[in-house]
Amino acid sequence: MARILVVEDEAHIAEGLQFNLEAEGHQVELATDGRRAVEVLTGSDESFDLVLLDLMLPEMNGFEVARRTRAAGIYVPILILTAKDDSADLIRGLEEGADDYLTKPFRLDELLARVKGLLRRRRWTQARGDKDVPREVSFGDVCVHLDRFEITTPKETVRLTTREMALLRALIEREGEAVTRGELLEEVWGLRADTKTRVVDSFVVRLRRYIEADPSRPRHIVSVRGHGYRLVR
Repeated sequence: MARILVVEDEAHIAEGLQFNLEAEGHQVELATDGRRAVEVLTGSDESFDLVLLDLMLPEMNGFEVARRTRAAGIYVPILILTAKDDSADLIRGLEEGADDYLTKPFRLDELLARVKGLLRRRRWTQARGDKDVPREVSFGDVCVHLDRFEITTPKETVRLTTREMALLRALIEREGEAVTRGELLEEVWGLRADTKTRVVDSFVVRLRRYIEADPSRPRHIVSVRGHGYRLVR
C-alpha cells in the first residue's frame, strides 16, 4: 500500500482519482489548491510515496508546487496532470522536478500503469536485470546506491527522484563516453532528441550538487562543449 497525495481542484476528478486509487489498496489524501499541497508535503510527519499534481490550480500553480517541493529537499515522485496539450508546459513541469506526466483526458488504465511504474522506483534498477552496472558506485567519499535511489556523502543521505537516478545511471552505463543531450532526452525522458529544452542541463546541475566537491568546477560529470556530458569516476 502506498500513501498518495492528489492535488486537484476539480472535485469530480479528485474524488474519482481517490476512489480508484483506494480501490487499488492505496491510502489517498486530497489537496484542492497549490498552497495547501505545499503545506501538506513540507509539514507532514509522514512522507508520501507519490504525488498526482494538476498544473492549473488556485492559490499556486502546479509548477510552483513542484519547484517548492524540490527546493525543500522532498524527492517524492511527482506525476503531473494537465489539461493543456502543450509541449512547453509538459517540458516546464519536468524541468521543475516532475517525474512523469499525463494529459487530460486520460484513460484510467493508463493512469494506474503510470502510478505503478513510479511506485516501483526503488526496484527499478533490479528489474532491469543489468549485471554490468553494480548496485553501488563511488565518487571519492560519495557513494551512489542505485538500488536504493540514494547518494550518501560524509554529511548527509540524499534521496533521488526517478529521473535523477535514470540520468545518473545512463551516464554511469556509458562511463567515459560523451553522451549527447538528445540521447539523454530520448533515454531518460522519452522525448524527441531535437526537443528544445534545458531539462538535461538542469538535472545535471542538481546531480553535481550531490556528487561534486565543488559543483562549479566538476570533476565527475564533465561538460563536453557543443555535445553533452561525460561521466568520469
